[in-house]
Amino acid sequence: MKHHFQIQEQFKSIEREILSFIDNFDNEGESIYKGTRNELKVKPIGNLKVNIKRFKKPHLVNQIAYRWFRKSKAERSYLFANLLLEKQVGTPLPLAYQVNFTSFGIGKSYYVSVQQAHDLTYRELIHNPNYPNREKILRAFTQFTFHFHNQGVFFLDHSPGNTLIEIKQDGTYGFYLVDLNRMQFKVLTYEERLRNFARLTPKKEMYRIMADEYAKLIQKDPKQVFEQIWSEVEAFRTKFNKKHELKSKLRFWK
Repeated sequence: MKHHFQIQEQFKSIEREILSFIDNFDNEGESIYKGTRNELKVKPIGNLKVNIKRFKKPHLVNQIAYRWFRKSKAERSYLFANLLLEKQVGTPLPLAYQVNFTSFGIGKSYYVSVQQAHDLTYRELIHNPNYPNREKILRAFTQFTFHFHNQGVFFLDHSPGNTLIEIKQDGTYGFYLVDLNRMQFKVLTYEERLRNFARLTPKKEMYRIMADEYAKLIQKDPKQVFEQIWSEVEAFRTKFNKKHELKSKLRFWK
């Protein structure tokens, strides 16, 4: 099977081991996530803990589109990770990617990075209102979001599981974006900045904290910022619920 593989120059010394991990993905490594669209596995290689995300083969139209017209999810993840690091936005260190080709277009693809140490994701803050220093973390998370907005990053998958949060020994926090293949790089409008919060949580009290912090950073009225964000949340939730209702009806009639 033909494939395209690219690795960062400074990690060439472990290229053979990474390629072996990709080739034997089904039988090697520890699975830390397995969904319908992708799977994540980790394995020690040298002095690194290596994370490989395998994207499933796209449907036929996208096999062709990703081969000739668009970059694969794995390649976008790799390129976007490097762009984020250039902009000093946290993300796990990218190592390599591989795209396999079929007769029609692309097959499975793989994004390889260093496994990032972390203590929680945003999701824990939703499910545990009594999480230690919850408000402090939410405000730091909002500052991180403001930072990548200022760097021209519009993270389309800014959702509960896609920011890893590290609690550092000095009491500060490290934030690292994951699931990187859907991003835009541009100057964000005020509306886009606030819309980017809409997928995070259904909890209004969390948005009051984040809106208050973001308003300070952009020097706007906190009430106005909250009302705009909450309007975006309601629009997103309505669209999300309609989509899932439609899917349920389609499954019923199959």
